[in-house]
Amino acid sequence: MLSKVSESKMHIVRWILAIGWLILIISLFYDPLTHYLTDPNNLFSPLRDHHGCIPIQNQCISEKPYPIATRVFWGMIVPSAIFIIFVFGHESWRRICPLYFFSQVTRSLGLKPRRNIENNQWLVHNHFYLQFFLLFLGLNARILLINSYRLVLGFFLIATIFCAIAVVFIYGGRSWCHYVCPFGAVQTVFTGPKGLLGSSAHQAPTKTITQSMCRTVDPTTGEEKSACIGCKSSCMDIDAEQSYWSQLQKPGRKFLQYGYIGLAIGYFIYYGLYSGGFDYYFSGVWTHDSDSFSSLLEPGFYIANQSIPIPKIMAVPLTLGLSIVISYITCDKLEKIYRGYLKQRYPDITSQQVLHRVFSIITFLALNAFFVYGGRPEIIRLPMLVQLLFNGLIVLVSTIWLVRNWKRSSQKYRIESLAHSFRRQLQKLPIDIEQFLNGRSLDKLKADELFVLAEVLPKSSQQDRRYIYKSMLEEALAEKLTTSEQSTEYLAPIRQKFGLKEKEHYQILSAISHARPELLYPQQLKKTYTTQPSLTQLKHPQDSPANGHAKTQIRPKKRR
Repeated sequence: MLSKVSESKMHIVRWILAIGWLILIISLFYDPLTHYLTDPNNLFSPLRDHHGCIPIQNQCISEKPYPIATRVFWGMIVPSAIFIIFVFGHESWRRICPLYFFSQVTRSLGLKPRRNIENNQWLVHNHFYLQFFLLFLGLNARILLINSYRLVLGFFLIATIFCAIAVVFIYGGRSWCHYVCPFGAVQTVFTGPKGLLGSSAHQAPTKTITQSMCRTVDPTTGEEKSACIGCKSSCMDIDAEQSYWSQLQKPGRKFLQYGYIGLAIGYFIYYGLYSGGFDYYFSGVWTHDSDSFSSLLEPGFYIANQSIPIPKIMAVPLTLGLSIVISYITCDKLEKIYRGYLKQRYPDITSQQVLHRVFSIITFLALNAFFVYGGRPEIIRLPMLVQLLFNGLIVLVSTIWLVRNWKRSSQKYRIESLAHSFRRQLQKLPIDIEQFLNGRSLDKLKADELFVLAEVLPKSSQQDRRYIYKSMLEEALAEKLTTSEQSTEYLAPIRQKFGLKEKEHYQILSAISHARPELLYPQQLKKTYTTQPSLTQLKHPQDSPANGHAKTQIRPKKRR
């Protein structure tokens, strides 16, 4: 939703939020003021506590004033970030995230990345596991210490900032956000194909700076330009939906989705297992419980009015780990049952589409569970009418999101992308296409109608068809929507409408390799520049400009 706001304005917003975050961190170390706001005797403060007795293992915690920073961070900032991601899309959060702002210090200083992220193949292929593991460690640390100890939270936030700076210093771009940041895993779960009000990058004009793509302002022209260094293929910040479909079956993606809801449930229920009830959690006392450190070696469970002699420092990871295992096994089993049911009713449905629907259900449940239970400590302080309205809002936006994304598929995404590209190429032709539309505008045609138009174009425009197809193929390769090996399948729908054969596709692809080899061989060209002064070896010896295309140099793989 914020993708169209200028970078100069967003830079100011990020500065404001970053300064606010620094003030919050400073208040974690020194805050002589805000304890007046939480004083139970301060009847004029809306932030005061008046819970009475909060039982923890059959002992009451007395109310007393406390600095408010930890409560603001965990009870207000974190839930707000999740709501922004789900409703306004990850693109909005990425453009205002203070941690991203701090991570770009090295870029602001003009320092270049030290390494290419592609050389770290373990991280590229296993970052979902790494992000989830860091999230698991973070939630354990939250329960044990970080939630309530201001100094520990302060050092934790400072350490996180320096880690983000270090990762970006090494790999550049948004490598911290994509490959390491634990909250990036949360964004992946709650975004899905796109946020409720997120933009559609695949329907934007070509060469547009889309969504939360890295950008900067050209000092000479004052216009925005891309600052992307390609730190991630199928980048979520360039096109969230393309990234979603390309990574849906990537190693660790299913574990992240199924494990996250178990991790969240385990985190919430532990407070009840520890204290003997849920008043401890809903009261928000855990944000300032001064006994957290001293209780690390005390019993970590209190069930049915009985203490279980497992130290808290062991009980927390045991609860969270067991919740993850149970959640993954349960979700995986339900996925297989649902897959079998759908295969019987819809034999043509793909495994990817089944996985997408299961993921969508989990995202829907995770959001509602978070705000019905997870975000409650601050919400229950509001008047009952406001609470009911907020609950209704959460159910409404999550239901709209689920309905809108339920029938999305990679096939539908590809058709929309091809249709948008086809429309642009038609507008470039020196003929009046709208004469065939009975007065309708080309911009108003839907994807299916555009493909019908491809079939009814005059036979005399066969040359135009090849030109359009070649332009669409070049555009798809340039924007990394496909590769040369996968381009045959990717452009199959439009090729069938044009009446072009697969042989003609390879002829056109060879022509592109002759004219623009960087689209097909980007890595090889980098090596060529360093070892050979000329690119002539990339040319086919029998290429002839008079033919209109290079002879078939790129051939289809033999069918088995």
